[in-house]
Amino acid sequence: MGEVRKRLLRLLGAVAALTLLVAPTSAAARERQAPTPVTVPALTDWTAAQGSYRLSSRTRLVASDAAGRRVADTLADDLRAAGHGVVPVAGGASRPGDIVIDVRPSARRTLGAEGYELGSGRRLSITGATETGAFYGTRTLLQLLAQGDRIPAGRTTDVPRYRERGVGVCACYIHVSLPWLENLVREMAYHKLNQLLLELKVKSDAHPEANTWGYYTKDEIRRLVALGDRYHVEIVPEINSPGHMDPWIENRPDLQLTDSDGTKQPARLDVTRPAAFDYYTSLMDEYAQVFTATSWHMGADEYMLGSDYAKYPQMLAYARAEYGPDATPQDAYVDFVNRVQAYAASKGRRLRIWNDGLTGANTVPVAAGVTVEHWLNVAVKPSRLIAQGYAVMNASYSLYLVRGGFHSDTGALYDQSWDPRSFEGEKLASADGVTGAKISLWPDNGSGETENEVAAGLWPALRHIAQATWGDPHPDATYAQFTARGTAVGHAPGWRDLTRTPVPDGTYTFRADGRSYRAEVTRTADGYATLRTADGCLEVRGGKLTLNVPLQPGVPVTWQPCDSENTLQRWELQPVADGYRLVDAITQMAVTVTDDGRLVQYPPDQRTPVLWHLT
Repeated sequence: MGEVRKRLLRLLGAVAALTLLVAPTSAAARERQAPTPVTVPALTDWTAAQGSYRLSSRTRLVASDAAGRRVADTLADDLRAAGHGVVPVAGGASRPGDIVIDVRPSARRTLGAEGYELGSGRRLSITGATETGAFYGTRTLLQLLAQGDRIPAGRTTDVPRYRERGVGVCACYIHVSLPWLENLVREMAYHKLNQLLLELKVKSDAHPEANTWGYYTKDEIRRLVALGDRYHVEIVPEINSPGHMDPWIENRPDLQLTDSDGTKQPARLDVTRPAAFDYYTSLMDEYAQVFTATSWHMGADEYMLGSDYAKYPQMLAYARAEYGPDATPQDAYVDFVNRVQAYAASKGRRLRIWNDGLTGANTVPVAAGVTVEHWLNVAVKPSRLIAQGYAVMNASYSLYLVRGGFHSDTGALYDQSWDPRSFEGEKLASADGVTGAKISLWPDNGSGETENEVAAGLWPALRHIAQATWGDPHPDATYAQFTARGTAVGHAPGWRDLTRTPVPDGTYTFRADGRSYRAEVTRTADGYATLRTADGCLEVRGGKLTLNVPLQPGVPVTWQPCDSENTLQRWELQPVADGYRLVDAITQMAVTVTDDGRLVQYPPDQRTPVLWHLT
C-alpha cells in the first residue's frame, strides 16, 4: 500500500506541475478568443483582458483639464439621457470604478486628430490627442453601455481611415423640421460621423423678397449649429449657384440668365453680371452670422441642365473678354466659381463644389484649394482631379436617398465591400487624395415620403457610411450580421422618437377661434395622424406646387376624399400649452383660421398657429 501511495502522489504532482505550466497559456488563449465588443463602427484591434468594468452609483467622470471636462460634461448629459442616472464630473485623482477622460496632445502621432484609446478594467479610461478624439471614445462607451452596465475588460486604439465622414441634406425647397435635423446630428455623432452638409435657405434680412417658404430663421440655425459644435459635427452650409438659384432669385428677374430668345431662366444666375456676384456674396455674409463652419459649399452643379451654353451668347462674350479669344463659354462659369472661392478664402473658408460642371470644356482651371464632391461620372475622372491637386470627396449617386425616388441599396454596397475609393465610373487603387464620403438626401418628389419614412430608410445607410469611412468596410460576414450591430447599439442618447402621437386614436371635437369640427383621429403607420369627418380627410391643397408639394402660404386646408397613400393628409399634433398645433407632415406649415373662418396654412413665424383644444 505504501508503494502504491507513493506512485499516486508522484502522479498527482506531475499533473499539478503540468497544470501550472498550461494554465497561463490557456488564460491568454481565452483572452484572445474573447469576442470583440459590438460597436458601429466596429472596433478593429480589441485586446481582451480578464474581468470587466461596471458602471455603478459610485462612478465619477474624472477630467483634469478644460477640454476633458467639456467632453465629460457632454457625456454626463448623455448618460442621464440614456437612463444611467446622474454621474458627477470631478477633477483630481481617480479611484476604482471611475471613468477617466484625458486629452493628451502628446498622443497626436499615434491617435491623430480624431482617434482615441479606450481601456476597460477596474477603471475605464478614454484618451484622445484632441478633444474630438476623446469625445469619440465616449461614443464607443455609450454604445457599449447601451448593451449593459458591464463592459468586458480590454483595450483598443481606434483611429478613422478618412477625415470626412458625412451626410448631406437638401432642405433647400422642402422644409425639414428642426427636431428631425437634431436627431440626425445626434445619430451622426453617435456613429462618429463628423460633417453635415446642409443646403437650405436662411430667412434673409438683406433680401426679404427671397423669403419664400421653406426657410429657417437665424435663431433656428444658431440652435442647430450649437448642437453640432457640442457634438463635434461640423455643419457646412450650401447655397447652390449659379444653377438651382430659383429659391433665391425667382422674384429677381434682373439677376436671372436670359437666353437668346429673351426667355428668363429663374433657376440660373447670370454670372456675367457684377450684381449677381454681389448678391451671392451678400448671402454668404448673412450665413456667416449663424454658421461657424470653416467650409462653404456653393454647389455649382447642373448649371446647364437640359440646355446648352450656345443659347447664352453673353457667356462666351464674357469669357473671351476676360480670358482671350481661345476662351470657352464654360470659362465664364469657372470664373464665377473662382471668384466665389477667392471671396470664401478671404473670409477664412474653404470652398466645396460638385463635380459635374467640370467637363473638361474649360480652358480656365478651377482655383487650387477647392474640394470637389464627386457624384456623377463625367469626362474628368476622380483620378485626374486628384492628380491636378484637388481634394476629392466621394458623394456617389449610389449613396443617394431620394425622397419618393431612388434609394441606395445599402445591403448590396456592404456585400461589395464598398469603400470611399469606389467612385461613379472609376475605382481608385489608393485612397490618397480622397477625403472621405457622404450619403445624400434629396427631396425630388417632396410628397413621396414623410420625414419619418425618410428616417426609416436613412439609419441603415448612415451606419454603413460610418463603417465604410471609419474602418473596415466589411467587418461581418453578412449584411444581416452588420445590421444586427445597429440594433445592438440602438439610437443615440437624446434621440427623440418622432413617430409618437400625443393622443390615442378616437373621435374628438376640435375647437379654436370660433371654429369647431368633429373628427376621427387615426395614427398612420409612419407615426402621424389623419383627421377624418363625414366630408373627408383634412388635406392641404392648391396654390403653386414645388417638387409636388403645395408650399405656397395661405392656401386652403380642406376636407378631401380620404386616401391612405396621400402624404398631404398626414398631420402632426404638436402639444402646446393646453392645446395642439396642427402641422402638415409634408409642408411643415401650421393651420390657422382666417377672419372669415377658413382654414389655411402658414409658416409659424408669419402667422401664429391656431391653438386647437380637443375634447
